[in-house]
Amino acid sequence: MTPAVRRMLRSLSWVAVFAVAFALVEASVVIYLRALYYPGGFTFPLRDLPSGFFRLEVAREAATILMLLAIGALAGAKPWEKFCYFIYAFGVWDLFFYFWLLVMIGWPASVFEWDILFLIPVPWIGPVIAPVLVSLLMIACGVIIAFRGAVGRSFRPGFLSWSLGLAATALVLVSFMLDTEAGLHGAHPAPYHFELLSAGLAAYVAGFVLAWRTPPAEAGPP
Repeated sequence: MTPAVRRMLRSLSWVAVFAVAFALVEASVVIYLRALYYPGGFTFPLRDLPSGFFRLEVAREAATILMLLAIGALAGAKPWEKFCYFIYAFGVWDLFFYFWLLVMIGWPASVFEWDILFLIPVPWIGPVIAPVLVSLLMIACGVIIAFRGAVGRSFRPGFLSWSLGLAATALVLVSFMLDTEAGLHGAHPAPYHFELLSAGLAAYVAGFVLAWRTPPAEAGPP
């Protein structure tokens, strides 16, 4: 095992430690909020938070993303290394967020339980399995990019890979934010658009695979 690979494994380990611990903090906050606003157990329709609390929750979620970006920036040296550690940290954090909820309060009882996932710019909702699948893909992609960087193989996606990645992001985000009635107006969730999620995940995988086949002359920015 080369020194670069050992450093990569050490970085992945410490990033995972941070993400798992941070997930426990986030899960604890959510448990407190649910005890206050959903004493009978979390369920839809969503209840309105006081405006001050809602702004605080938005700020907390923005701070969460900044913290995950910061750990990625600290763990990686080159731009794509920083990115791969960020998505790896995000995936581990999100998976363990649900793990800690399950351990501490027995929720979710099923991966098809509905959850409110994020609040920026509008509430995201979806069954738990949706963010779990996205997180698993983020972890896999992050580890692969980190490993290839450690063995001297750069990650330089071309135009088609960038296009697929942007399209995938749009599809996944739309699948979470499309149901504005449930997210904003206190309705019960409409059936989730698994076809959008599936198309988004497939586009991510296709763009990721194509990135390894892009000739250096056609590669996009590092």
